[in-house]
Order: sequence, then C-alpha cells, then structure tokens
Amino acid sequence: MLKALSKKVVKSTPVRRLVCWLAAQYIRLVWMTGRWEKVGEEHLQTLYDSGQPAILSFWHGRLLMAPYTWNKPRPFRMLISAHRDGELIAQTVKHFGISWIKGSSSKGGAGALRELLKTLKDGAWVGITPDGPRGPRMRASDGVISIARLSGAPILPVAYGIRGGRVLGSWDSFLAALPFSKGVLVWGEPLGVPRDADGDSVAALRTELENRLNAVTREADLLTGRTPVEPGDAPDEVAA
Repeated sequence: MLKALSKKVVKSTPVRRLVCWLAAQYIRLVWMTGRWEKVGEEHLQTLYDSGQPAILSFWHGRLLMAPYTWNKPRPFRMLISAHRDGELIAQTVKHFGISWIKGSSSKGGAGALRELLKTLKDGAWVGITPDGPRGPRMRASDGVISIARLSGAPILPVAYGIRGGRVLGSWDSFLAALPFSKGVLVWGEPLGVPRDADGDSVAALRTELENRLNAVTREADLLTGRTPVEPGDAPDEVAA
C-alpha cells in the first residue's frame, strides 16, 4: 500500500510538490525548536576557509537533517538516486537551496560522475550517501573514494543524532526526528584520497571512510542518549 501511495505521489506533480514542501517545513521545525550542539565543526570550517571544495558524506539513515550540516554561502549539491524516493528527497532539499545530481555513488553512471567532477572543479561542495540508495546499511561503496581520487577533494564525514525520535524499520534504519528535542551534529576528520591510489589503497580508504562515518554516527547517538545503530552485513558477508 505504501509503495502504491509513493507511486501516486511521484506521478501527481501538485501532490508531490505539496508533500515535499511540507517535509521541508517539518525539517525546519525540528531544527528551529531543537537544542542543537555542534561537535567537530572546526573540520568543516577549516576546509571551507581553505577555499577548496570537499565531499560531505553521511549515511542514508541520517539524511533528514542533512541540509543543516552545511551552512556556508558556497553552492552545495547532493548526489541523489533517480528512483522515486530519490526524486522526493531531491524536491525536498530544493527548498534549502540544494540542487540535485541524479545518480548514486555506486550506480550513477558516467553522466553523474562527470557532473560531480565538474561541480567540484567549479568550487562547489557535494553531498553523498555512500551506502545509498539501497545499502547495505552503513557500508561505504568504492564510488565515493573514486570520486575523491579523481577530483582531489577530501571527504568530510558527518552525522546527526537526536534524543526525541524513532529509528524506523527501513533498510537504512532511518532516524526520524521529533521537534522540541536535544540534537547534535558531529563532523569527523576529513579523509584525503591520493590521485595515484591503486586498488588495494582504494579498498583500505573505503574501510577507513566507513569507520570514520560509523564513529561520528555512534558519537551522535551516544551524545543524545540513543543506542547506536549497528552497520548491516558487509557485501561479502551477505554473499557468504
């Protein structure tokens, strides 16, 4: 039933616009009524002050407050998958001045890769969920590492946590926040990817990014009194 409703929402332009506008207003309400703490914001500020673009990276399950992990005047674009749920996300973040690059870090195709590299070359930042659009949860793909290697842009991990809310039973354990609650944004150490990184180095850097993203997500949960969400099975574990 929910899938059928989602299809109807996407097909109906007026309904889609209304739903996405309401979603954006709800996100604003959560932010404006929350008591927010910022941890590690100096990592964001240092990269911004350097003048170089970067890749802001967060897990799919922490998408809700993503617009507030970037508060700078420089342009910011998000890589969002082309399926129907992705279109709803894209139309929602548009209300925060964030534009959409269609694709994913693992299945974006040559067009999405070219657009990402051009965006970074032009000095804008991009946002990527390295476990999107379908998981496994909190497991990074090699795609984001390849984008960082080709562009020379560092990857900045970030996560949000909130005391009031609920972790949904979706594949990504999506954290749905409630207004009037204590929240936190946590940025981690940026990860640089050398342009000459080979296959083994890319695999090691992917694991390092995964570890850093899981660390900031765990910290965000602990700071807001939540039981940390655990990563899903790694692809090789699923295959086994």
